[in-house]
Amino acid sequence: MDWNSAISVNKAALANVVAEIFAVLQLALEGAVTRLPREAYLAAEGLLRPAESALRRLLVIAARGLTVDLPPPRPMPKGLTIVRIRTNRTPSFRLFDSRKQLDFDAIEEAPTDAIHDGPHIRTIESFLQSRAVAAPLAASFDASTLCRRFAALKHALDTLPRQALRMARWQLRRKSMPNAKFTSPLRPGPPPGMRKRSKIEVHRVLRECHDLAHYALNLDVLRPDSS
Repeated sequence: MDWNSAISVNKAALANVVAEIFAVLQLALEGAVTRLPREAYLAAEGLLRPAESALRRLLVIAARGLTVDLPPPRPMPKGLTIVRIRTNRTPSFRLFDSRKQLDFDAIEEAPTDAIHDGPHIRTIESFLQSRAVAAPLAASFDASTLCRRFAALKHALDTLPRQALRMARWQLRRKSMPNAKFTSPLRPGPPPGMRKRSKIEVHRVLRECHDLAHYALNLDVLRPDSS
């Protein structure tokens, strides 16, 4: 398997997607977008989400076989708390997929007698009055979070070797945790933004990177520990 060629080809394809997202967002280098029209926002989100998943898998491929060391743990001093402060620095690209939250406690079965004891709608007028009025769709959306995600994606793609080291350290750190909820950066099942039948370039890149990333993870599992 020519891993270097696979990384180079998919990195170039993702660079084209980044340029496409940039064109949709219409960002100016000296300014920032605060709101976007609904159509532009949805178009950018539709490209950004699978691009993030593809890059995450490309980092898994680039991190295969890397040897990294973790710094010694430093306990938090007593009385100190972590406070989030917004700065102008480029946000870090998230190295793991968001996990699907399944809240089984929120699922409740309807009482059997509720079917018969509920209100009976006899006329069209009463039916129309009983329906909730849907809120009108917003003409524009706040694009600040979207722009931060885009900046993190572009920076991570431009500094791929450094991000691959981050991914290798993240994997080693998760494996060393005794009670980690998950140790793989990839969530089970299809990746976020996957469209199996889509012919758009970003979805093709995501499918290819997804398969290669799982292959790379399986190689790491089968590789004997030299330590």
